[in-house]
Amino acid sequence: MKALFIGGTGIISSGCARLALERGIELTLLNRGQSTRPVPEGAKVLTADIRDPQAVRSALGDLTFDCVAEFTAFTPEHIETDLDLFRGRTAQYIFISSASAYQTPPALLPVRESTLPDRVI
Repeated sequence: MKALFIGGTGIISSGCARLALERGIELTLLNRGQSTRPVPEGAKVLTADIRDPQAVRSALGDLTFDCVAEFTAFTPEHIETDLDLFRGRTAQYIFISSASAYQTPPALLPVRESTLPDRVI
């Protein structure tokens, strides 16, 4: 399986990247290359800011993936841009989020599934 993680060196995505590699997934990370966390050994890295669609298209070239996992989207516009970028490049798109997608900053802690979002994704 060929997977692309948008991010891959963040708090959530770095653990997922290590696990994907341990399970034999051919993993590519797309990120800005600015994290202090190391890239897991065995992962390929494409450097581009996901908020710059032209830079992402350039970094991707003609690559395709079985799965694209998005760890850095927080608004409907982010998802819409991703759908445009990865349509025809992947069989599956997975949006993975943190509590930040509910409310930023949170009105009440802890953030729960029942917390109302301050925007709709």
